[in-house]
Amino acid sequence: MQVIDSHQHMANKKFEEVQTYKDTPPSPLLLALEVRAAFEFCSVLPSWPALMSAPVGDGHPVMVLPGLSTSDASTLPMRGYLQNLGYKMSGWNQSYNFGMRAGVLERAKQHVMEECEAYGEKVSLIGWSLGGIMAREIAKDLPDHVRGVITMGSPFAGTRSSTNAYRVYEITSERSVHTDMEEYDLPSAPPMPTTSIFSRTDGIVSWRSSVQEPCKNNPNTENVEVLASHLGLPLSPLVWWAVADRLAQPLGQWKKFNRNGFVQKLLYPDPHR
Repeated sequence: MQVIDSHQHMANKKFEEVQTYKDTPPSPLLLALEVRAAFEFCSVLPSWPALMSAPVGDGHPVMVLPGLSTSDASTLPMRGYLQNLGYKMSGWNQSYNFGMRAGVLERAKQHVMEECEAYGEKVSLIGWSLGGIMAREIAKDLPDHVRGVITMGSPFAGTRSSTNAYRVYEITSERSVHTDMEEYDLPSAPPMPTTSIFSRTDGIVSWRSSVQEPCKNNPNTENVEVLASHLGLPLSPLVWWAVADRLAQPLGQWKKFNRNGFVQKLLYPDPHR
């Protein structure tokens, strides 16, 4: 009995340590290094030949949701790239993203349904940071309209303490982060293929809060790690290529991101190391 209690105590302690790590925001140094986002975007031009070698899209509709306090302008470069690959791209068409305010998710869901009806195909959702959290919740409510979900630096698995931006959220949305987390089951994955792209050098969001745990109700989930700043995630060629690779999978034939090969392992570290 004592042995069992000892094992249980160790398991509980380990769980508490993991939760503490998840709830610890990135260091001031990582926050200061967010200025490197501009350099990450500058790397798009020399990376363009490699980016255009990504799989060509099948033309299905894709909607991209911006991060906290940003608008569709922040995702315009990514949307332009994916449009070049053949996808029917759209933003969320709601000006700046100031959080889960009244009517915001409803209008986003209406937009998804309109895109689905217009093209006769399910819509893939991509969301950066807060936009990724919204994309996941939209997908949960519209499983017949959403093909897959890709998030970039979205803190769905942490508390308000896991991000350096929660005060900005509460000021701009006029809502409590704690209240919103109680209203939505954020850690649960949507029922369709779901990819979480994250960076351990994220200066805004704790990377551990962006890691999707295995789900019994959805085996088609994965985590893809990149080296990028939080602000640079929607501007990084590494992220663009991974997103293009994920979108190109045939409907109903989803497979996890392939890291086989020296270059792939170098550019995309093992997220579970």
